[in-house]
Amino acid sequence: MAAVRNPQKAADLAAKGVQIREADFDRPDTLAPAFAGADKLLLIPSTVVGERFPHMERAVNAAVEAKVGRIAYAGFINGDTSTLRLGEEHKQTEAVIMASGLPYVFLRNGAYIEVYAGDLGNIGYALSTGLLTGAAGDGGLVSGASRDDLAEAAAVVLTSDVPGNAVYELGGTPFTMGDIAQTISDLTGKPLVYHDMPVDAYGQALAGAGLPAFLADIVADTSFATQRGDWYSESIDLSRLLGRPSTPLADVVEATLKRNGLL
Repeated sequence: MAAVRNPQKAADLAAKGVQIREADFDRPDTLAPAFAGADKLLLIPSTVVGERFPHMERAVNAAVEAKVGRIAYAGFINGDTSTLRLGEEHKQTEAVIMASGLPYVFLRNGAYIEVYAGDLGNIGYALSTGLLTGAAGDGGLVSGASRDDLAEAAAVVLTSDVPGNAVYELGGTPFTMGDIAQTISDLTGKPLVYHDMPVDAYGQALAGAGLPAFLADIVADTSFATQRGDWYSESIDLSRLLGRPSTPLADVVEATLKRNGLL
């Protein structure tokens, strides 16, 4: 069963036999009926910064009303200690889930490798200048993973009899921004190096490139969080759930570059 805002946009899933139900975080009355009968519920937060927690709070309340058997929530790695500005709403959501009394599983996702490899549209410009900029520090480690690996891990949790009230820190093999730049350079045959900037200067550069000021600050903070260790974990939860090593960095970068027409 899949709960979506617009069932018409999930026609491909319906064609495969998936039961589609309408559920809109901004229309709380749609949530409990959509969750009714669910043994396990995977909650994926919305993309609207500042609205994620209100959306998730409504969903958790609806899950309690619908007597859902278990909630699995997709948050950020190191969710309980992260200093990320984007992480605050995840902390609030985890607290609400724990207070709900429902059994839960926290899927704390590592950073998406695809974001670093071009899904934000910045790699084409970086290749044209030879510089990949950020505020992550020259040696800051990111325990990143592919979206497919993280989705597979979530599917394992939802379809297996894993313990309740569990927390999984889902980070892959650590890499640095220098590793990303070198991998892209090797694959494209174009010179690319990582250029680190102070976080304030990086935010100003993003705003100067046309990013809204509030979003530029968030992106800069997300990058800087690497220096604070927020994106790094020694956990092997991801490979344990997958039953294999996570997809290698180079493979994910290559697929992302091809998808974005850069290879």
